[in-house]
Amino acid sequence: MSEIALTYYFWVALVLAGASIAWMFNFIALPGNWGIVGLAGLLVWAGPAGPVDPGLTWETVGLMLVIAAGGEVLEFVAGAAGAARQGASRRAIALALIGTVAGSIAGAVAGLPIPIAGSLVGALAGGAGGAFAGAYLGEMWKHGISDQGMSVGWGAAIGRLLGTLGKLAIGIILIVILAVRAL
Repeated sequence: MSEIALTYYFWVALVLAGASIAWMFNFIALPGNWGIVGLAGLLVWAGPAGPVDPGLTWETVGLMLVIAAGGEVLEFVAGAAGAARQGASRRAIALALIGTVAGSIAGAVAGLPIPIAGSLVGALAGGAGGAFAGAYLGEMWKHGISDQGMSVGWGAAIGRLLGTLGKLAIGIILIVILAVRAL
């Protein structure tokens, strides 16, 4: 194997490791899938030409960009739809989004004693809990009806959980596309 090929595969391994770390950011409601797409674009832009022709092209990066955008839409729609289906106000939906980010980070920190899996599960549960709390507080602030707040809170939590799981699945698809096309 040539020195150029070895160098290329070294960078592919680093990009795949970075993509895996970026994927984990999805657990705390950050745009990890965009990091995966960005790393793929960086590899295409900086990758060697000639003896190593793996098939990772700008067209592939464009496809990954479309898939990542679909993941963002899925996450947003699922989270908002869960609360909206229960009659949530805009205030409740906005506070559910803020609660998701805060809860995800708090859950990730709370899960630190259990290596890797603890933080990931904690972030997922914290995000759903934060969505619940934000939506509940938003409804109570707007209408002052506890039953309505609980219903909207549960809708937001379930929607956020399903949206995040969908976005995580899309992130795995992006990593597989990156790995298959780069190797």
